Amino acid sequence: MTADVALDDINKQIIEHLQRDGRMSYATLAKTIGLSEAAVRQRVQRLLDGGLMQIVAVTDPLTLGFARQAMVGLKVNGDLRAIADEIATIPEVDYVVICAGGFDLLVELVCTDDEHLLDLLNEKVRSIKGVLACETFMYLKLAKQTYAWGTR
Repeated sequence: MTADVALDDINKQIIEHLQRDGRMSYATLAKTIGLSEAAVRQRVQRLLDGGLMQIVAVTDPLTLGFARQAMVGLKVNGDLRAIADEIATIPEVDYVVICAGGFDLLVELVCTDDEHLLDLLNEKVRSIKGVLACETFMYLKLAKQTYAWGTR
């Protein structure tokens, strides 16, 4: 369900605070922003229902047994949207973007090890009709990952 939610200054403040601390209580948010707790709760729910934000737990894949991450650049032939949608169904894929430049699609894979990555690339990604070329960029270290870019 997509609702028409105004992104006014108060909603922007709510989003920015929750980007920094997604577990911030409604009471703390209300006090910080200067609204009642009920008003903050309603606004947060409208933002969630309207699809303007999600509140999720972000994990470190290494601590969960996923020792290999890679970004894969794909050159494809055919309907970009359809191929992106098909790749997005692969459980180990956590990011798919249609892009311009040297690649048509960028795909992030999270795997347990190199053999798992090889199986994914060989059995699932490269076997999709329309995938012409595949270049894999292995992650050595995640230097920065943030979700607190604000609302402007």
